[in-house]
Amino acid sequence: MDVIKKLSEELKISYSQVENTVDLLDKDNTVPFIARYRKEVTGGLDDATLRHLEERLKYLRNLKARQEEVTRLIHEQGKLTKELQEKIEKAATLQEVEDIYRPFRPKRKTRATKAKEKGLEPLALKIYKQEDFNMEEEISKYINPEKGVETPEEALSGASDIIAEWISDNPEIRKMVRSITSEGKIMTKKTRDEISPFEMYYEFSQEIKNLPSHRILAINRGENEGYLSVKLQTDEEEILRKIYKKLFKDGLHQNFLQSTIEDSYKRLIAPAVEREIRNSLTEEAERKAIEVFGTNLKNLMLQPPIKEKVVLGFDPAYRTGCKLAVVDEHGTLLDTGVIYPTPPQNQMENSRKELIRLIEKHGITLISLGNGTASREAEKFIADTIKEIAFKVEYIIVNEAGASVYSASEIAQAEFPDLDVSLRGAVSIARRAQDQMAELVKIDPKSIGVGQYQHDVDQKLLKEKLEKVIEDVVNSVGVDLNVASRALLGYISGITKKVAENIVKYREENKGIKSREELKKVKGLGPKAFEQCAGFLRIPESEQILDNTGVHPESYHIAERLLNEVGWKGIFKPLNIVKLAQEYDVGVPTLNDIVKELRKPGRDPREELQKPLLREDVLEIEDLKEGMTLQGVVRNVCDFGAFVDIGVHQDGLIHISQLSDRFIRDPHEVVAVGDILQVEVLNVDTTRNRISLKRLQ
Repeated sequence: MDVIKKLSEELKISYSQVENTVDLLDKDNTVPFIARYRKEVTGGLDDATLRHLEERLKYLRNLKARQEEVTRLIHEQGKLTKELQEKIEKAATLQEVEDIYRPFRPKRKTRATKAKEKGLEPLALKIYKQEDFNMEEEISKYINPEKGVETPEEALSGASDIIAEWISDNPEIRKMVRSITSEGKIMTKKTRDEISPFEMYYEFSQEIKNLPSHRILAINRGENEGYLSVKLQTDEEEILRKIYKKLFKDGLHQNFLQSTIEDSYKRLIAPAVEREIRNSLTEEAERKAIEVFGTNLKNLMLQPPIKEKVVLGFDPAYRTGCKLAVVDEHGTLLDTGVIYPTPPQNQMENSRKELIRLIEKHGITLISLGNGTASREAEKFIADTIKEIAFKVEYIIVNEAGASVYSASEIAQAEFPDLDVSLRGAVSIARRAQDQMAELVKIDPKSIGVGQYQHDVDQKLLKEKLEKVIEDVVNSVGVDLNVASRALLGYISGITKKVAENIVKYREENKGIKSREELKKVKGLGPKAFEQCAGFLRIPESEQILDNTGVHPESYHIAERLLNEVGWKGIFKPLNIVKLAQEYDVGVPTLNDIVKELRKPGRDPREELQKPLLREDVLEIEDLKEGMTLQGVVRNVCDFGAFVDIGVHQDGLIHISQLSDRFIRDPHEVVAVGDILQVEVLNVDTTRNRISLKRLQ
């Protein structure tokens, strides 16, 4: 298999683009580096395409390695034919390769292997080939009490077991059965009479090919928790008929062979194929769920930072009190406190006085409220209290998922060794308003609740995917080298966790890093690592202005020549990029990027996105009426719609059918986490705490 050619055909890009990209990946270049600084080599492939290429490259190389291994194993058995080798080479999936190898795989003790040990294989072969012979006379030759064959019935039964296994091991039969079964339905029934989240599946059926990923995962969970039984329904008669037609002719031993086919299908093929299809459905559903999580996480991390504000982080709770933490414009902790405005204490007056005291003492203009337990009561308390402040104070509701995980982590321990664990979460909540990206990198990605069924999917794949998402986001934004935490630096292209620690240690010992060039003095940061990371690290304090841009040091001579020839003012005028690229002997994409960076040195791409929604007052669910128009923030996007915070604590759902005037297959086509939408209230169910919304275009 020509892997490069296969990737070129799949991704619909040129052979040379794939070849060059694979060469870059094989030389330990990261995807963010390739996407940003090797556009001429890849033909401008973006990070999403590069990630897909990277994943498929890994799969196809594994496929090729397995093809070679199976070929070797069959050859060692002396059973490799030219036809078989061609089938192995043409196999497009690992499943196809395993189907081909199945008849040659060393088997555990089966009914067929036991029958072969009794010497019944020649009889089975005669029947399988539909040879014309006297059955009674032929069977009598195989009666052998010493081998455990005492009656004609036992001889026939053993022959049937052998033939059943041959049929089951036939890769073409497997493929055909899998194809027909995949056109069938999945059926679920309840296994106990209890109220549960799976009631819609207590008597449920749907065509397998139309089953959305979230339903597959829900059915799996219901089955695993003992609420559901699951079965695939298919046309068994059609399958049995097609197996017979493919392997045999009408005539000799027909009844016996039809009975054997039925046994082979029901005992061997159907259970295995059902497992394969269920596994395949689950893998695809998990892949989709992981993609959804990744997309949501990316959009959450790209939320524009709220800069130059002293922020009070408010971590709501009931019995243990609400934790408060004040941080300055740079996220440095200034003050902490605990108040009890929620049940069971309900110390409203003391809590109000303490909150006002902190606000006035530190000149706080923004409160960052976590959206967890007791946030509804806390929000009302905040909204009522800030009305009494002489200057304008607003609040923002942030996703607090993972704050408790952060509180007990080694990172939090290193940042705040003397701070009580319960207060560290409030610091994280405050900092999330200032810079979601910088704070969320400190948390295990799966703890950030912006997905669906994240605890049901393959945890290894989830972790790999989310870490790649974070890597892409962090590098697309860039980080301030002298401010970034160890966790944030650890996601920069080419920087390992150990090197991140060394950078922090070096800058502490040397009172900061004053230039990109100085990075080379950091222990463990060699030439390759410098090449990969330098362009993504910003140093606002550097005397070299290019150190605070996305221009890579390898292109400084181009940027400096451009500035010398056209000047700073000339950068903002129309430029003949193609002509200049030829003069400077540089690619057009690279020169375009240089000009873009020079026009906005030190820019944060997140600042061009929609600003977060700040609030001053709160609604109750009882205040909502059908037809009411509100503004809300998208908190989560899944297969069936988007959950929107409209300021009543309980997120409302915009079903996929209400997201757009046109038909859409995926909510991500029209909305993303963090989007601010105008919505109309369609229905309010106060009993079940459910709000149905419609997006207004």
